[in-house]
Amino acid sequence: MSFPTSIIISTHNSHEWLQKVLWGYENQNYKRFQLIIADDGSDNRTREMIQDYRKISRMDIIHLWHERNGCQKSHMLNKAIMHARGDYLIFTEDNCIPRFDFVKTHVHSARPHHFLSGGHSKLPMCCSLQIGEEEILSDEAFNIMWLQSHGYPTYPKKLRLIARWPFDKLLNLIPTENRWNGHNASGWKNDIIGVNGFDERIRSGGEDLELGDRLKHAGIKARRIRYSAVCVHLSHESGFNDGLVSDTTREIQNQPRQNNSRYTEYGINQSKQNANSL
Repeated sequence: MSFPTSIIISTHNSHEWLQKVLWGYENQNYKRFQLIIADDGSDNRTREMIQDYRKISRMDIIHLWHERNGCQKSHMLNKAIMHARGDYLIFTEDNCIPRFDFVKTHVHSARPHHFLSGGHSKLPMCCSLQIGEEEILSDEAFNIMWLQSHGYPTYPKKLRLIARWPFDKLLNLIPTENRWNGHNASGWKNDIIGVNGFDERIRSGGEDLELGDRLKHAGIKARRIRYSAVCVHLSHESGFNDGLVSDTTREIQNQPRQNNSRYTEYGINQSKQNANSL
C-alpha cells in the first residue's frame, strides 16, 4: 500500500531501552515512515541520546518534549498525532523492540474503518540486559532458542515468537478481547482525530483501552495481529501497575462502555485550545 505512515513512541526516562527500540526501527524492511518520540518530560539523557542517534540514523525522527508535570502521556500522544505526517499511525512504547517486519505487517494489514490490535512477548530482566544492537540487527533478539539460552522462561506467549505464516494468521483468530494496546496498535489518523484522540484526564494508565472503546463505538472495528506484528517487551523495574490506577481514572475509563460514547471533550481539541491561549 502506498500511504505514508507515522510511528509514535511514548517515553519517559528510559533512554537505554529507547535506544534499543530505535535500533529495531532502523532495521525494518519497510522504510517509508516518520518516527515521532512523544516524550513526557524525560531528563537530558534522553535528549542527548536522540541527538547523537540522529547523526547516524537514516530515519526521519521528531522528538517532542514538554516539562514533566505528573504523568501527561495522553497529552503528548495527542501532540504527536497532530505532528504526524502519515495518514496511518502506529503506536508503541519505549520498551518494545520491533521485529524487522513489524512496520510492514501493520501497513499491509491495515483496512479502512479498522484499527489493529497487537501484543508483545515480555522478557525478563536478564534477557533485556543482554540484548544489544547486534542481537537486534541479526534477529537473535526474537529467536526463541537464543532467548531461552539467555534466561527466557517457558511462557505461553512464546508462540508469538515462533509462529510464521500461515500459522500466525490462524492464531490471530483465537478469541480474545479486541482492545487498543498502547505498546502495539495502529489506526487511521482521521479515525483517531474523529473521536478527539486520547482523553487527557487519564494520567495513571489505561488511556489506550479508553480510546479503543470510543473507536469501536464510532464504528471502527478491531483486527487482531498479535501473532503477526511481533515485538519483545523489555523488562521495566517499575512498570505500569494496574492496582495503582485511581478510582477517578477508572471512572473515566469506564465511561465509554457505560455510555457508548465515541468522543471526549478532553482530547486533541482541548490541547489545541490550550496551546492557542498561551
